[in-house]
Amino acid sequence: MTRSSEDGDLGRRIAQLARGFYRPTDLDETLRGVTAAAVELVKGAACADILIVTGRKHFRSLAATSEIAEHLDDVQEQFGEGPCLDASFKYLVVRADDLRTETRWPRFAKAAVDAGVLGALSFQLYLDQESMGALNMFSFEADAFGPLAEATAEVLAAHAAMAMSAARSQGQFASALATRDIIGQAKGMIMERFGIDAVAAFELLRKLSQDSNVPLAEIARRIVEAGPERKGDEHKHEAEADPHVCVTAHTPPG
Repeated sequence: MTRSSEDGDLGRRIAQLARGFYRPTDLDETLRGVTAAAVELVKGAACADILIVTGRKHFRSLAATSEIAEHLDDVQEQFGEGPCLDASFKYLVVRADDLRTETRWPRFAKAAVDAGVLGALSFQLYLDQESMGALNMFSFEADAFGPLAEATAEVLAAHAAMAMSAARSQGQFASALATRDIIGQAKGMIMERFGIDAVAAFELLRKLSQDSNVPLAEIARRIVEAGPERKGDEHKHEAEADPHVCVTAHTPPG
């Protein structure tokens, strides 16, 4: 395939996504569409998320495509440094080509490399007195993000920024943050119940969502509402052998 045909295919795909973003929908669904498109369309992007910082103290990772993106946001909150923070507070775009030799954020860089991440690309979404936001992409390879990747990511960041601006004026922003908290609660319950890590718990939630064709946020809500497993539950022995059965058994019908 020639470069011109690749660019044409990319342009058509972005236009298709753009039409989808403008359909009436909630903010969480729109942002998940943006981050999923980032992984699909931005060459080199292994995972993506949107970081929201309110009051310079409260960090929220929205629409993460993997647990690694959420983990790296937690690391930036812990150390107070990193590409997503710089994009949120200072610059329109921040790129790290090789975190193994990065000097701007030494503690973040070490944690990222330990997690297998070598490259990062972040775009500022908005900046106001109360909150900041950035679209972030991470790569398992060095020198992964070239000019075309930046141009594609910039288009997606513009869509996310417009969606978030509209949502803030329509009161959807708080709802999106609450959804993220519910997913975190459900993930924590699964981790405690089965003794698995956060990555495995998130993947289990995702698989349940895919298998049942129910949105991940709704699966999480049902798990949280069902509460921890009670002794004497009729599904207990079956669940011990299969975590998928356990979570499904404790998920009330829609």
